[in-house]
Amino acid sequence: MNSRALGAVVAPSDARTLAPHASNDTADVEAQVAQLIARARAAQRDFAAAGQQALDTAASAAAWAIMEPARNRQLAELAVHDTGLGNVDDKIQKNFRKTLGLLRDLHGRKTHGVIAEDVGKGIVEIARPVGVVAAITPSTNPAATPANKIVNALKCGNAVIVAPSPKGYSACALLLRFVHAELVKAGLSPDLVQMLPEPISKAATAALMRQADLIVATGSQANVRMAYTSGTPAFGVGAGNVASIVTHSADLPDAAVKIARSKTFDNATSCSSENSVVIESRVYDAMIDALHVAGGVLLNADQKQALARVMWVDGKLSGACTAKSAQRIARLAGLDDIAAQHPKFLMVEESGTGSDYPFSGEKLSPVLTVYRARDFDDAVSLVSNIYHYMGAGHSVGLHGADKAQALQLGETLPVARVIVNQAHCFATGGNFDNGLPFSLSMGCGTWGRNNFTDNLGYRQYLNVTRVAYPIAADVPEADDLFADYFGRFGR
Repeated sequence: MNSRALGAVVAPSDARTLAPHASNDTADVEAQVAQLIARARAAQRDFAAAGQQALDTAASAAAWAIMEPARNRQLAELAVHDTGLGNVDDKIQKNFRKTLGLLRDLHGRKTHGVIAEDVGKGIVEIARPVGVVAAITPSTNPAATPANKIVNALKCGNAVIVAPSPKGYSACALLLRFVHAELVKAGLSPDLVQMLPEPISKAATAALMRQADLIVATGSQANVRMAYTSGTPAFGVGAGNVASIVTHSADLPDAAVKIARSKTFDNATSCSSENSVVIESRVYDAMIDALHVAGGVLLNADQKQALARVMWVDGKLSGACTAKSAQRIARLAGLDDIAAQHPKFLMVEESGTGSDYPFSGEKLSPVLTVYRARDFDDAVSLVSNIYHYMGAGHSVGLHGADKAQALQLGETLPVARVIVNQAHCFATGGNFDNGLPFSLSMGCGTWGRNNFTDNLGYRQYLNVTRVAYPIAADVPEADDLFADYFGRFGR
């Protein structure tokens, strides 16, 4: 299938009209990015002064650009066609639901002018835009992630320039064509939303990072590290490698169905898909059976080694298996008998963690590593070891009925989120049946070398100015504040 067969698809020549053609010369690259920045700043100045209704309109325009059914399908088809990652139906669902959920979270939120007032403390808070946002986006979600960042940026009065992955360029360019059409329809400047010209280069991405006012980076850790060292304030995300614990109190069939849905959605392109499941010994066999009913096939030791040989080449995760179907991966590994069973996902048993045990790391494919734990404490220890190797800060799943165990995970493991009895990849980035904000970028805190633990949302796209009025003085007595300390240890 070629690009023209997909309908109104952006051809390379069309995409280049969004910005001057890229150059490899450093001075040229800086100048080209400076032109984008200048247009963005000019548009943003007028936009930021236009008031809350204009900001809300722009956010809605960008959201409808991806949610409108015909355009959504075009974007999903082009994304899969050009990246080879995921599948069309799931990307359609992701594009729609993630954007709908974001709009729900933003609905009625004030992001212009006075947004809060505390009379008792004499503090008035005023929302201010950050300016021009550099949005670094991955190939795994070449439409959904840029759309999420564009909507958030516009809602807060900013302009945004997207740096897509090279593989995701065409889908992002098509998204921007749709966004521009909606902005023009609403009487707003298309210069509010731009992207780097093709071909995408590290030099251009680095120049954008240096010249923008804020960076929001999702994708490879190399890009996140580059964002942090650019000299520009940056929000970046950590590596995924989610593990879920299944305890003896879990509803095993329900847990298996949720894990299967999470593991297979969009061929596991999400950093929130489970990479490992740690099962208490007393329900291990029953849970394996439940996972089998849900579509999983457990490989034996020889089959596991055959799979490892195609998944890791020279110690690195191979793109040949990334975000491909379980059936295709099985065929690549020479496991035709497994492929003939039409598995939804493959399972391998593991006992160790670290570089000598590659299945303990992130796989970005419908391959699930299974660990047997003696009890809950042993399961916690295993997950801790997994995260010591990869994935610290992101999140952990728990299937079970003991709420105290969920608190224990939140108090002891290096995670920003504990997802209880839910399909992890849907729940972590916000879902309609939990209270987490909708996002495609999850902060992992200092554990994941990030500066925040939230789901990246609109507040990260705002500056807040505080006006402080005088109030009645509130000066405490030192003895009152030290009373407990003095009472226990003396003066």
